[in-house]
Amino acid sequence: MKITIVSGSHRNPSQSEKVALYISKTLEVEHDDIESHVYTLADNPLPLWDQTIWEDSEEWKQRLAPLKQQLSESDGFVIISPEWHGQVPAGLKNFFLLFNRFELGHKPALIVTVSSADGGAYPVAELRMSSYKNNRICYIPEQLVLRNIESILNENESDNNPDADSYFKERISWSLGILKGYSDALKTMRENTQIHHDKFGNGM
Repeated sequence: MKITIVSGSHRNPSQSEKVALYISKTLEVEHDDIESHVYTLADNPLPLWDQTIWEDSEEWKQRLAPLKQQLSESDGFVIISPEWHGQVPAGLKNFFLLFNRFELGHKPALIVTVSSADGGAYPVAELRMSSYKNNRICYIPEQLVLRNIESILNENESDNNPDADSYFKERISWSLGILKGYSDALKTMRENTQIHHDKFGNGM
Protein backbone atom coordinates (compact mmCIF):
# COMPACT_ATOMS: atom_id res chain seq x y z
CA MET A 1 0.00 0.00 0.00
CA LYS A 2 1.24 3.48 -0.87
CA ILE A 3 0.31 6.62 1.07
CA THR A 4 1.34 10.08 -0.16
CA ILE A 5 1.67 12.84 2.42
CA VAL A 6 1.28 16.37 1.06
CA SER A 7 2.88 19.11 3.16
CA GLY A 8 0.90 22.20 2.18
CA SER A 9 3.14 24.94 3.57
CA HIS A 10 5.21 27.10 1.18
CA ARG A 11 7.73 27.80 3.92
CA ASN A 12 11.10 26.11 4.12
CA PRO A 13 11.58 24.83 6.76
CA SER A 14 8.06 24.56 8.16
CA GLN A 15 6.15 22.99 11.01
CA SER A 16 3.92 21.28 8.41
CA GLU A 17 6.91 19.48 6.95
CA LYS A 18 7.97 18.45 10.46
CA VAL A 19 4.53 16.88 10.88
CA ALA A 20 4.73 15.24 7.44
CA LEU A 21 8.05 13.58 8.26
CA TYR A 22 6.75 12.39 11.63
CA ILE A 23 3.65 10.89 10.01
CA SER A 24 5.72 9.21 7.31
CA LYS A 25 7.98 7.62 9.89
CA THR A 26 5.01 6.52 12.01
CA LEU A 27 3.30 4.89 9.03
CA GLU A 28 6.35 2.86 8.11
CA VAL A 29 7.21 1.86 11.69
CA GLU A 30 3.68 0.84 12.68
CA HIS A 31 2.50 -0.62 9.35
CA ASP A 32 5.05 -2.80 7.57
CA ASP A 33 2.84 -3.05 4.49
CA ILE A 34 2.78 0.72 3.89
CA GLU A 35 5.22 2.68 1.74
CA SER A 36 4.96 6.41 2.42
CA HIS A 37 6.08 9.34 0.30
CA VAL A 38 6.28 13.00 1.36
CA TYR A 39 5.60 15.72 -1.19
CA THR A 40 6.21 19.23 0.07
CA LEU A 41 5.10 22.55 -1.38
CA ALA A 42 8.02 24.32 0.30
CA ASP A 43 9.18 27.18 -1.92
CA ASN A 44 5.95 26.62 -3.91
CA PRO A 45 7.45 24.59 -6.79
CA LEU A 46 4.11 24.18 -8.63
CA PRO A 47 3.18 27.09 -10.90
CA LEU A 48 -0.28 28.59 -10.68
CA TRP A 49 -2.96 26.88 -12.74
CA ASP A 50 -3.70 28.36 -16.15
CA GLN A 51 -5.93 27.16 -18.97
CA THR A 52 -3.09 25.68 -21.04
CA ILE A 53 -3.17 22.71 -18.67
CA TRP A 54 -6.39 21.77 -20.51
CA GLU A 55 -4.79 22.32 -23.93
CA ASP A 56 -2.34 19.41 -23.93
CA SER A 57 0.58 21.70 -23.10
CA GLU A 58 3.91 19.87 -23.35
CA GLU A 59 5.37 22.09 -20.63
CA TRP A 60 2.62 21.12 -18.19
CA LYS A 61 2.96 17.45 -19.12
CA GLN A 62 6.66 17.38 -18.37
CA ARG A 63 6.30 19.36 -15.15
CA LEU A 64 3.47 17.30 -13.69
CA ALA A 65 4.20 13.82 -15.04
CA PRO A 66 6.34 12.52 -12.11
CA LEU A 67 3.92 13.77 -9.48
CA LYS A 68 0.88 12.52 -11.43
CA GLN A 69 2.41 9.06 -11.47
CA GLN A 70 3.11 9.21 -7.73
CA LEU A 71 -0.44 10.30 -6.94
CA SER A 72 -1.98 7.77 -9.34
CA GLU A 73 -0.12 4.92 -7.66
CA SER A 74 -1.17 6.05 -4.17
CA ASP A 75 -3.91 4.26 -2.25
CA GLY A 76 -4.52 7.12 0.17
CA PHE A 77 -3.35 10.56 1.21
CA VAL A 78 -2.54 12.71 4.20
CA ILE A 79 -3.20 16.38 3.43
CA ILE A 80 -1.39 18.72 5.84
CA SER A 81 -2.35 22.39 5.96
CA PRO A 82 -1.14 25.19 8.19
CA GLU A 83 -3.64 27.89 9.05
CA TRP A 84 -2.58 31.15 7.43
CA HIS A 85 -4.89 34.07 8.21
CA GLY A 86 -7.63 31.54 8.88
CA GLN A 87 -7.15 29.96 5.46
CA VAL A 88 -5.55 27.11 3.54
CA PRO A 89 -2.33 28.34 1.83
CA ALA A 90 -2.71 29.34 -1.82
CA GLY A 91 -0.21 26.73 -2.99
CA LEU A 92 -2.25 23.90 -1.49
CA LYS A 93 -5.47 25.18 -3.07
CA ASN A 94 -3.58 25.38 -6.37
CA PHE A 95 -2.51 21.74 -5.91
CA PHE A 96 -6.15 20.68 -6.04
CA LEU A 97 -6.64 22.60 -9.30
CA LEU A 98 -3.74 20.80 -10.98
CA PHE A 99 -4.69 17.19 -10.24
CA ASN A 100 -7.93 15.44 -11.00
CA ARG A 101 -10.10 12.37 -10.51
CA PHE A 102 -7.59 10.11 -12.24
CA GLU A 103 -4.93 10.86 -9.62
CA LEU A 104 -7.01 11.53 -6.49
CA GLY A 105 -10.47 10.21 -7.25
CA HIS A 106 -12.23 7.87 -4.80
CA LYS A 107 -9.16 7.57 -2.60
CA PRO A 108 -9.27 8.33 1.13
CA ALA A 109 -7.48 11.29 2.66
CA LEU A 110 -6.82 12.31 6.25
CA ILE A 111 -6.87 16.06 6.87
CA VAL A 112 -4.19 17.33 9.27
CA THR A 113 -4.08 21.01 10.17
CA VAL A 114 -1.32 22.85 11.97
CA SER A 115 -1.53 25.91 14.20
CA SER A 116 1.04 27.77 16.29
CA ALA A 117 -1.68 28.63 18.80
CA ASP A 118 -5.22 27.33 19.39
CA GLY A 119 -6.44 27.56 15.78
CA GLY A 120 -6.52 25.02 12.98
CA ALA A 121 -10.26 24.49 12.54
CA TYR A 122 -10.81 26.83 9.58
CA PRO A 123 -8.58 24.91 7.13
CA VAL A 124 -10.45 21.71 7.98
CA ALA A 125 -13.75 23.35 7.05
CA GLU A 126 -12.28 24.92 3.90
CA LEU A 127 -10.77 21.68 2.61
CA ARG A 128 -13.97 19.73 3.27
CA MET A 129 -16.05 22.42 1.56
CA SER A 130 -14.14 23.32 -1.57
CA SER A 131 -11.23 21.04 -2.48
CA TYR A 132 -12.86 17.73 -3.43
CA LYS A 133 -15.67 18.38 -5.93
CA ASN A 134 -14.06 17.58 -9.28
CA ASN A 135 -11.11 15.47 -8.18
CA ARG A 136 -13.34 13.28 -5.95
CA ILE A 137 -10.81 12.87 -3.15
CA CYS A 138 -12.60 11.23 -0.21
CA TYR A 139 -11.88 12.89 3.12
CA ILE A 140 -12.44 10.42 5.94
CA PRO A 141 -14.53 11.46 8.97
CA GLU A 142 -11.49 11.55 11.24
CA GLN A 143 -9.17 14.59 11.22
CA LEU A 144 -6.24 15.94 13.20
CA VAL A 145 -5.94 19.53 14.44
CA LEU A 146 -2.42 19.94 15.82
CA ARG A 147 -2.37 23.01 18.04
CA ASN A 148 0.63 24.74 19.66
CA ILE A 149 2.69 22.87 17.12
CA GLU A 150 6.07 24.17 18.27
CA SER A 151 5.67 22.18 21.50
CA ILE A 152 4.90 18.75 20.02
CA LEU A 153 6.49 16.18 17.68
CA ASN A 154 9.99 17.62 18.02
CA GLU A 155 12.95 15.25 17.76
CA ASN A 156 14.46 16.84 20.86
CA GLU A 157 12.11 15.65 23.60
CA SER A 158 13.07 18.57 25.85
CA ASP A 159 11.34 20.88 23.35
CA ASN A 160 8.01 19.08 23.78
CA ASN A 161 5.14 19.57 26.19
CA PRO A 162 5.05 15.98 27.54
CA ASP A 163 1.29 15.70 28.03
CA ALA A 164 0.35 17.28 24.69
CA ASP A 165 3.06 15.41 22.79
CA SER A 166 1.95 12.06 24.20
CA TYR A 167 -1.71 12.76 23.44
CA PHE A 168 -1.14 13.87 19.85
CA LYS A 169 1.22 10.99 19.07
CA GLU A 170 -1.39 8.50 20.27
CA ARG A 171 -4.12 10.27 18.31
CA ILE A 172 -1.99 10.35 15.16
CA SER A 173 -1.33 6.61 15.35
CA TRP A 174 -5.03 5.85 15.79
CA SER A 175 -6.04 8.15 12.93
CA LEU A 176 -3.50 6.59 10.59
CA GLY A 177 -4.99 3.20 11.37
CA ILE A 178 -8.39 4.57 10.33
CA LEU A 179 -6.87 5.89 7.09
CA LYS A 180 -5.33 2.48 6.37
CA GLY A 181 -8.72 0.83 6.85
CA TYR A 182 -10.36 3.21 4.40
CA SER A 183 -7.50 2.72 1.94
CA ASP A 184 -8.07 -1.04 1.97
CA ALA A 185 -11.84 -0.65 1.58
CA LEU A 186 -11.82 1.95 -1.18
CA LYS A 187 -9.23 0.05 -3.19
CA THR A 188 -11.75 -2.79 -3.45
CA MET A 189 -14.48 -0.32 -4.34
CA ARG A 190 -12.41 1.21 -7.17
CA GLU A 191 -11.67 -2.24 -8.57
CA ASN A 192 -15.36 -3.20 -8.66
CA THR A 193 -17.13 0.04 -9.53
CA GLN A 194 -17.28 2.26 -12.60
CA ILE A 195 -15.75 5.30 -10.97
CA HIS A 196 -14.89 7.26 -14.13
CA HIS A 197 -17.58 8.39 -16.54
CA ASP A 198 -16.76 10.92 -19.27
CA LYS A 199 -20.31 12.31 -19.30
CA PHE A 200 -20.11 13.01 -15.57
CA GLY A 201 -16.47 14.04 -15.39
CA ASN A 202 -17.09 16.86 -12.92
CA GLY A 203 -18.96 16.89 -9.65
CA MET A 204 -22.25 18.74 -9.31
